[in-house]
Amino acid sequence: MAPLLKRRNFITIKDKEKKQDAGDLIVCPSCKEYLIKSNVVENKYVCYECGSHFRVRTFNRIKMVADAKSFTPWFDEMESKNPLDFPEYQEKIKAAQEKTGLHEGVTIGEAKIYGESVALGVCDARFLMGSMGHVVGEKIASAVERATELRLPVILFCCSGGARMQEGIISLMQMAKTSAALKKHSDAGLLYIPVLTDPTTGGVTASFAMLGDIILAEPGALIGFAGPRVIEQTIGQKLPEGFQRAEFQLEHGFVDAIVERKNLKKTLYKILKMHTGKEGCANFTNASDVKFEPSELMKERGAKSKSMSAWEKVKAVRNTSRLSSMDYMEEIFDHFIELHGDRHYRDDPAVVGGIAMLDGQPVTVIGVQKGKDLKDCMRHNYGMPSPEGYRKALRLMKQAEKFHRPIITFVNTSGAFCGMEAEEGGQGEAIARNLFEMSGIKTPILCLMIGEGGSGGALALAVGNEVWMMENATYSILSPEGFASILWKDGKRAKEAADVMKITAQDLYELKVVEKIIPEFGGADETALHDIAMFMKANMREFLEKYSKMSGSELAEDRYRRFRNF
Repeated sequence: MAPLLKRRNFITIKDKEKKQDAGDLIVCPSCKEYLIKSNVVENKYVCYECGSHFRVRTFNRIKMVADAKSFTPWFDEMESKNPLDFPEYQEKIKAAQEKTGLHEGVTIGEAKIYGESVALGVCDARFLMGSMGHVVGEKIASAVERATELRLPVILFCCSGGARMQEGIISLMQMAKTSAALKKHSDAGLLYIPVLTDPTTGGVTASFAMLGDIILAEPGALIGFAGPRVIEQTIGQKLPEGFQRAEFQLEHGFVDAIVERKNLKKTLYKILKMHTGKEGCANFTNASDVKFEPSELMKERGAKSKSMSAWEKVKAVRNTSRLSSMDYMEEIFDHFIELHGDRHYRDDPAVVGGIAMLDGQPVTVIGVQKGKDLKDCMRHNYGMPSPEGYRKALRLMKQAEKFHRPIITFVNTSGAFCGMEAEEGGQGEAIARNLFEMSGIKTPILCLMIGEGGSGGALALAVGNEVWMMENATYSILSPEGFASILWKDGKRAKEAADVMKITAQDLYELKVVEKIIPEFGGADETALHDIAMFMKANMREFLEKYSKMSGSELAEDRYRRFRNF
């Protein structure tokens, strides 16, 4: 018997000469290791040596994500034609049907995921590389139309080489047809989640694969418009390692999250629950009765910190030990799912955002993240958003508006990033666009200034129905150093500038720039995190109760009037 090595509860065959003694084996296409097939199946068709995700057959995929026996196929016998009378095309279709047992390259129908009804579609690369012919396009468009009528979310597992060459221009038309059907589904306020698997390329990428409200991808999946071979053969360009893989697409802003297959069903369920409203839309009728009472220690700490000067507050909020947006998000909300990317160019780590639950109420949360140490600060660009960060935030806000989710932002930035690449990316336009769009969003917006509020870079995430400010936070037209340099030609007078600029929470409360001051209980540090977060949470419940009584138009008008009065 061959020597065996236990690893992650699976068995690896080390003596390849005697591999036939170990039973049914397969070879991983990525790491080339010999694997026991039953172990790979148990591991959801993921290589237990290198983590590579194998391509999955249609009904195996359905078994992995749908409840047992819940899948009912739609449009299964749609007739296939040969629109261009392409030689031997019908024979190829018949051979693919016999080989795969499938009618076409996509199987679609109704299913349940932990009891939640969805329209579920799966593309299969074994059927002419999952290419999109007229039947694939018609099945998807018809299913999306039916899902719109039934008010069902749509989940599509995308896997395709792109357009079907044998159908030429008719295949091309399927891109527009499926996209148009999804537009109607979206206009009806319904959720669409494409899951991008290996490979997703060509006309599928340029249509239904990239039109999701939330786009998920499997690790390592090839995702792109022109495949690597097409690029290399067309323009002779050698592509770098990892180009067009899921991780590349996440970094460049086109994918919300990469989800391992073992977590996929639960992730889909969490997203569905945040959009169905069955668990959510909590009743905050008695929110005003829920009062938060800080501990005696916190009261004592708070009493000792009331005499800080404006300049001392400026220095305090710049300290990297100060609590961050993510600290508050993790303490206040349940089931936070971070979503990435601006869908145009990049994912900006300076801005974090996603969807979460506040006592059963789905909310969209967005924050500027500065970082906790040098490495973390560098990764988050010291909390200075680029144009892509503001565009990501706006994308999430528009998504929140579509699904009637309140928006809560946490602002802590010295200002928008002012590098050359930010100007090339349109920093001014991105900030202006946020001010323009946020003014009219038809869902409640609450903005919390939790540290530095630097100029337009902060305001771009602070056009709210209400703006709250932590007691030692600052909010200003620009930094005291910049103010002193411009007015007095002497940046060394920053301390003096801080006193005259009226930048503290107490100053801004008197000016009616902010509606509420959030106590810090002696300093926004780890010791005070729970008490600060619970104070925020109790008051957020009151905010949601108050603004839930307004229509979308009334919310936008309320926000307009708030800023019109300045």
